[in-house]
Amino acid sequence: MPPGGGGPMKDCEYSQISTHSSSPMESPHKKKKIAARRKWEVFPGRNKFFCNGRIMMARQTGVFYLTLVLILVTSGLFFAFDCPYLAVKITPAIPAVAGILFFFVMGTLLRTSFSDPGVLPRATPDEAADLERQIGNTEDIANGTSSGGYRPPPRTKEVIINGQTVKLKYCFTCKIFRPPRASHCSLCDNCVERFDHHCPWVGNCVGKRNYRFFYMFILSLSFLTVFIFAFVLTHVILRSQQTGFLNALKDSPASVLEAVVCFFSVWSIVGLSGFHTYLISSNQTTNEDIKGSWSNKRGKENYNPYSYGNIFTNCCVALCGPISPSLIDRRGYIQPDTPQPAAPSNGITMYGATQSQSDMCDQDQCIQSTKFVLQAAATPLLQSEPSLTSDELHLSGKPGLGTPCASLTLGPPTPPASMPNLTEAALADVIPRKDEHMGHQFLTPDEAPSPPRLLAAGSPLAHSRTMHVLGLASQDSLHEDSVRGLVKLSSV
Repeated sequence: MPPGGGGPMKDCEYSQISTHSSSPMESPHKKKKIAARRKWEVFPGRNKFFCNGRIMMARQTGVFYLTLVLILVTSGLFFAFDCPYLAVKITPAIPAVAGILFFFVMGTLLRTSFSDPGVLPRATPDEAADLERQIGNTEDIANGTSSGGYRPPPRTKEVIINGQTVKLKYCFTCKIFRPPRASHCSLCDNCVERFDHHCPWVGNCVGKRNYRFFYMFILSLSFLTVFIFAFVLTHVILRSQQTGFLNALKDSPASVLEAVVCFFSVWSIVGLSGFHTYLISSNQTTNEDIKGSWSNKRGKENYNPYSYGNIFTNCCVALCGPISPSLIDRRGYIQPDTPQPAAPSNGITMYGATQSQSDMCDQDQCIQSTKFVLQAAATPLLQSEPSLTSDELHLSGKPGLGTPCASLTLGPPTPPASMPNLTEAALADVIPRKDEHMGHQFLTPDEAPSPPRLLAAGSPLAHSRTMHVLGLASQDSLHEDSVRGLVKLSSV
């Protein structure tokens, strides 16, 4: 290898050294690929997900299955025992209308139960810490003192909506200030936007994103229940005219079961449909109506700021407006945390970096890290060398240290690769001029604060300003030679 490090040396001097092999746990042959996880797998709320996050429900789904059983059994009995007789005796349109109502009821029920009701995402740790810090500063200013472990009362903010003051409450679970009309569901453990109520019959919360489907479900179910109940009675009456009432009940016992189920359920379903029709016409939620938050009259102080003052407009907004997208992105992938690599301290590379950090390091960063390692490895060699006298410093082809200064031709020392280039102005600050130090008395080796065993007692370097400068240049040269030697060894 030619001295001085020619072209081939510059191309491959650091190619064999890589920071990836600094830790045995980061061997490229033993890396295990971690499958990307979706957000629904680590969702903090109490929900159940199916079909890879496409279906979202509450954990308490027992009543939902009861709803399915009641609808399926009642409709199935009606189609199996009543529709054939009614289609012949009255019209075939009866089973067709019943089928349309049945599919519409099932579609809206599943859409309400399997969708995101409008869950608000929780604050990240950084966002929560920042918000808690802002709240703490505000409370300290207001109270004059900071309360240690004491949990303060519910914090609120006030906003103006259509001239009405609305309070935004702070959620201690989600670490956010809830938007207007939002509330925290204790069963699902989520803050839901435009929260109406938690309905166990559909197995989900009813909020901004599924309220219209819930209303269509109870409305269509009311029509289906009334339709089935009416035509079951028609079937029994027609049969009783032919064979008598008791014989009619014996001939079609399924009609009796259908009539009983519809009779006890129609009142609650129809009543619920009427109640939500009133809420939609006044643009209120069940939560607001139960609490008595607003009044329907504009003249009062607590008038409803969300009402448009027109029943038709309120119904169109609730039923025909655009559906907002889901805010939780439950089928999205979790982005892995990529911490920034720590800056090297005192020229020593930090070996605690993860594999992802090593992958992000490009070739220039690897070369720079290698230079730091080589310099750190070469520095102890200089400090551990034995003391050198003036006689031992004589090298072949070079003048000794005892030679007069006039016979020495000294150039500026070459700095290491990782050190900044020294300009003439910088060298002038390091090497004092002769005229600036006239009469300066240099300290003896015993008085000088230099490291021990670096200069021998009685050495000419202690009494000559030129030899003192030569000592600095020699140290830099030795340091550079050590570093170059390590680089050459590493590239072999």
